[in-house]
Amino acid sequence: MTAAHTAGAAGARAPLTLIGVGAAAMAALEALNPQYDLVSETLSRYVHGTAGWLLPAALLAVGAASTVLAARLGAGTRRAGRAALLVWTAGILVAALFPADPPGHWSRPSPSELVHGNAAFLAFAALPTAAVLLRGTLTARRPGLRTALAVLTAASVTATAALAVLLVDVMDGGPSLGLGGVPTLVGLVERLVIAADFGWIALATAAAGTRARPGRDRRG
Repeated sequence: MTAAHTAGAAGARAPLTLIGVGAAAMAALEALNPQYDLVSETLSRYVHGTAGWLLPAALLAVGAASTVLAARLGAGTRRAGRAALLVWTAGILVAALFPADPPGHWSRPSPSELVHGNAAFLAFAALPTAAVLLRGTLTARRPGLRTALAVLTAASVTATAALAVLLVDVMDGGPSLGLGGVPTLVGLVERLVIAADFGWIALATAAAGTRARPGRDRRG
């Protein structure tokens, strides 16, 4: 009985561990690659830097955690919310497998860059959609996380909208939307999106592990 309980607890923590691994890998990339400007350069370019393998490893880890989250939510949750979560999951897994181009290739993307960029864009768009649609389900399961989920959902929606504007600017002959001497804020905003999205996945995973009480509405 004790062994089964321990194994169950370890299984419940596994997705959170994967998210932590992904976040730690991203932080390590920043520390190991000071040559990249975190304000104007996207994290995708780090695949060509020191320990570049950490980038796909991070995306695969978070993609695996997101897959577990989608499974834990179950068929009783809102279908559109789960579908958006699965699009996020598929997007980051595909982005992990197709590396971005080195810096300076915005106007001449390779096939791998096109796949990576489109997959990442779909993932970034899908996650805040899932966050909005699944908020009711998740807060019903874990009411104590209501405020945190609301804050991260708002942060993800806002940052993703800003990132979309900056990416269009960069790809449309830019970048032109900068601040002072900085050519574009796309790298900084992308990091804010990733932080909000990873945080939401972690909170949603914690909430999904709590069963709703009988009689409570599970639909979001």
